[in-house]
Amino acid sequence: MQRISSAAYADSKPHYELLDGLRGVAALLVICYHIFEGFATSPVDQRFNHGYLAVDFFFLLSGFVIGYAYDDRWKRGMCCRDFIRRRLIRLHPMVILGAVFGAAAFWLQGSVRWDGTPVSAGMLLLALLCGMVLLPVWPGAGHEVRGNGEMYPLNGPSWSLFFEYLGNLLYAFLLRRLPTRLLALVVVLSGSALALFAVCDLSGFGHLGVGWTLADYNLPGGLLRMLFSFSAGMLLSRRFRPMHIRGAFWLCSLALALLLAMPYAGSEGNHLPNAIYDSVCVLLLFPLLLWLGASGRATDRTTARICRFLGDISYPVYIVHYPSMYLFYAWVWKHGYTFAQAWPAAAALVAGNIVLAWCCLKFYDEPLRRWLTARFLTSHER
Repeated sequence: MQRISSAAYADSKPHYELLDGLRGVAALLVICYHIFEGFATSPVDQRFNHGYLAVDFFFLLSGFVIGYAYDDRWKRGMCCRDFIRRRLIRLHPMVILGAVFGAAAFWLQGSVRWDGTPVSAGMLLLALLCGMVLLPVWPGAGHEVRGNGEMYPLNGPSWSLFFEYLGNLLYAFLLRRLPTRLLALVVVLSGSALALFAVCDLSGFGHLGVGWTLADYNLPGGLLRMLFSFSAGMLLSRRFRPMHIRGAFWLCSLALALLLAMPYAGSEGNHLPNAIYDSVCVLLLFPLLLWLGASGRATDRTTARICRFLGDISYPVYIVHYPSMYLFYAWVWKHGYTFAQAWPAAAALVAGNIVLAWCCLKFYDEPLRRWLTARFLTSHER
């Protein structure tokens, strides 16, 4: 009997096209969230407030898709090396490009920190190297070039890729081996710890927007965010039983937009309501949205095309948009603009990043991944 390759077997599985679309919706909402960061003085007064929770949704989707796509491949001969190669080829070309864009944006700003302190070319090159290999930067280090404590000061969102890689390694070496009952226990324990993290206000604002820096409790907070959502996604992939949901993509997209755009739930003196809101979103509502999205189907060409396009640009637009945000912030702060004054530029920024993401996908990411796949993966691994 002819042996079926793992890739051919994977291609025979149903494709969750609505989840691709929802990933794209979440990525665009992240851009909106970052735009409004330029007009806020604290997490409490930001209008578009909960976009940081999109990262938890991404981790959840990642756990679901990886569990669905890879769980049964290990029995047919896939090893950890094969899995890691595939994930590096899928993710890392855009990590490198995002770091390069970030260095270019920093140079255009004059190579100075936010406080005006000049940064040497050597420190900029070191920051670029660390960004390209996802080596986190400690706050206050010479190559922490922007001076606000980011793990990746040239391209802030790369921090989530750092945790994504940790989740992938954890999956390859441990989580995939766990029986479903033990995986469920991991989900319950990590979810409880994550809710406790929020309620105990370890972030300082009763929110789960942590992990982007190595300062304070961000590292354990980021690990908890990844561990719960990634494990919960895996658990859902094992236990998922679809049912027909009409209009699932549009319903889930609207719900996701409302949840991520919600204003701060508490106040300067009372962070508990926001901690509860974040916990409910991550622990309950996002898994529900994933289940609804996976249960639906694109029943018309328009929805299918939208989901395909959004899925295609979701990762590129997420990983390359932030360097332009640095330039946008500098422009807004220099002139003291309000959102009412700057919204045309903000709208152009969203549109421009969508075009940029598509160009990066078609002229850089896809060709490079095809070459890397042909060069480094055997026919069986593909």
